Amino acid sequence: MEQHLRVVPPDDPGSGELTIDELAQRTGMTVRNIRAHQSRGLLQPPEVRGRTGYYGPAHVARLELIKEMQGQGFNLEAIRRLIEQAPGDSEEPLRFVRAVHEPFVAEEPEVVTLQELAAEWGADEPRLLERAIKIGVLRPLGDGRFEQASPRLNRAGAALRDMGLGEEVGLDLLEKLRKHADGVAHAYVELFVEQVWNPFQEAGAPEERWPEVRDALERLRPLAAEALLGIFGVAMTDAIEDAFGREAEKLQKRKPARRDRRNAE
Repeated sequence: MEQHLRVVPPDDPGSGELTIDELAQRTGMTVRNIRAHQSRGLLQPPEVRGRTGYYGPAHVARLELIKEMQGQGFNLEAIRRLIEQAPGDSEEPLRFVRAVHEPFVAEEPEVVTLQELAAEWGADEPRLLERAIKIGVLRPLGDGRFEQASPRLNRAGAALRDMGLGEEVGLDLLEKLRKHADGVAHAYVELFVEQVWNPFQEAGAPEERWPEVRDALERLRPLAAEALLGIFGVAMTDAIEDAFGREAEKLQKRKPARRDRRNAE
């Protein structure tokens, strides 16, 4: 993205301006990184008076935006592409990134130790731990601590244990559920990309439509959860009726055989 310095007359007083060293101190970045961001097209050029470049609040805001987006896991190239499509110094890319990274369900993760997990599971099995991490229900934090991504899932696992089912059985079930959930999640993400994001991109990412795109993403979350819960209720009812219908037929077939044995006696 081509950028040009805007030369300002030397007697322009300006206001709230910073040299590059002051900007580095204000934002906690190095001068080298600030210059690198400029060369990549991430940061607007400074105003130049004489031989000195001056930076203002918009530059501070842009660097804070870059730092926060990096903290969200975005690399510099992805940040550059989002910023290029955003209007001026708008924070719309950051708002969109926050919406993307917002947890699907408002659950506060819980941190547990390896000893607590062993007591909870009734065994210290490295294999169980590896499976739980692979499925995504546990995230290692180091120092023998783990984050339980969904306490709700943990409570469901505890309920299965109360029914006399082992941790291995619970993980088997979770593994199957995760595969189906991944399919549902991908279906909704593809829907958003195809019906909302791609048309937005093809239209040139117009300024006035950024809030509309973010709103569509935020509305998709409860819609997806509600639809999934609804279709799961229908599927669960059908599955139970089918399964116990077959079991009832088996019982009916056994009854004549028992009567025949009693008559023979």
